[in-house]
Amino acid sequence: MSTTQTQTTISPHNQQPLVTRTYPSESELDSVIGRSAAAQKQWHHVPLKDRIAIGRRFMDEFRNMSNEIPLELTQQMGRPVSQGAGEIRGFLDRTEYLLSIAETALADVSLKDTDKPGFKRYIKRIPLGVVLVIAPWNYPYLTSVNSVVPALIAGNSVILKPSPQTPLTAERVVLALRRAGVPGDAVQVLHLSPALTAHAVQHPLVDFVSFTGSVVGGRAIDLAAAEAKGFKGVALELGGKDPAYVRADADLDYTVAELVDGAIFNSGQSCCAIERIYVHEDIYDTFVAKYVELVKKYKLGDPTLPDTNLGPVVSLASAEKIRKQVADAVKAGAKALIPEELFPAAKPDTAYVAPQVLVNVNHSMDVMMEETFGPIVGIQKVSSDTEAVQLMNDSPYGLTASVWTDAAKYVASESAFLGIVDRLQTGTVFLNRCDYLDPALAWTGVKNSGRGISLSKFGYDQLTRAKSVHMKIKTA
Repeated sequence: MSTTQTQTTISPHNQQPLVTRTYPSESELDSVIGRSAAAQKQWHHVPLKDRIAIGRRFMDEFRNMSNEIPLELTQQMGRPVSQGAGEIRGFLDRTEYLLSIAETALADVSLKDTDKPGFKRYIKRIPLGVVLVIAPWNYPYLTSVNSVVPALIAGNSVILKPSPQTPLTAERVVLALRRAGVPGDAVQVLHLSPALTAHAVQHPLVDFVSFTGSVVGGRAIDLAAAEAKGFKGVALELGGKDPAYVRADADLDYTVAELVDGAIFNSGQSCCAIERIYVHEDIYDTFVAKYVELVKKYKLGDPTLPDTNLGPVVSLASAEKIRKQVADAVKAGAKALIPEELFPAAKPDTAYVAPQVLVNVNHSMDVMMEETFGPIVGIQKVSSDTEAVQLMNDSPYGLTASVWTDAAKYVASESAFLGIVDRLQTGTVFLNRCDYLDPALAWTGVKNSGRGISLSKFGYDQLTRAKSVHMKIKTA
């Protein structure tokens, strides 16, 4: 006889249980997926303009919840409550953009300009069916919106599986969608164990899986999908070890402030956080000194308090992994520049991790090669653009990279940047900014950072399939 399984969310800041959810049985899961498939057959017949109108009502419903979300999110994953409003704004901005381009992105592609007499041809965009969205905990609203909204607007049904760390976020999204007018079975939330997740991925009625998370998790999802009967699409938005290169002509005060924020915001728990910095030797010492002084100004503490700007990492296990990576680097010759006594909250056996800046680093160290997902950065001296590019590409990851140079003042600097763009093995290259997603741009990675595209008009392509219509018209 099977026993009921549950998951319990532990708040990172106090290690206390917050909320418990019960997993469905395998037969209950099959029933949910079956209802989702049936609902999709009705939902995709709703006119696109009506689906877009529902999307705009969804924004209103979500906005009505905005006062409750920041503290609730902090309790689940530890980001300071003062920073919760930013994720809400980002969620709404991305939704607005995805709705604004939907008609164009989903329109038939006409070939009438090249049709021969007696023929008519065009290409339609057809929804895939049931889309399973597996969302992470670090930015649970921002990451889920990338797939949930365009999948529904394109005419798919959606099953949203949140991280066990942030179960309430998915429940809020689904509640707002249903209040806006999406039929209940067309959008559902499920809390699943790893075994049940694999079962859902392999289910014959699930047509597409969108996963955001770790490389290990992505491989497990991809393997499960490969073992399913038939073939289904899988999009994988995975990790990063994102580099920055500071050229000799960079505006140092601006660059330091941006790169400190890019490395430490959300305790460094972002797939596109800055985790390694390469600085031209001419400005290296000055850059490091300014960087260290700014990091020292952060306040690590209880994220539910409004004056805290650096909270705990997500779990005790994550904290231990981060501390070990730093300790291993120091043992191998790296030098830590931030005295831990400046951050008394960072105690062993807690999820509070002090920010750290490491120098004398190299690519034999995990801290420069493997994802940290914490408020830690390594800074390495380089002598040229060529050396910087080689080191930036020397990584199993390829999500984003940023270059910092005074391109606004010097045409030669912009030209140098554009030359670097074509040489970097990443999905996105930034100039003078980092750790940011523009919904008009394709979000994608190479190497171990995953495959597939979300956001932009290309994100709709991923959630639909092309259907060609070829008509031979009888002529007199």
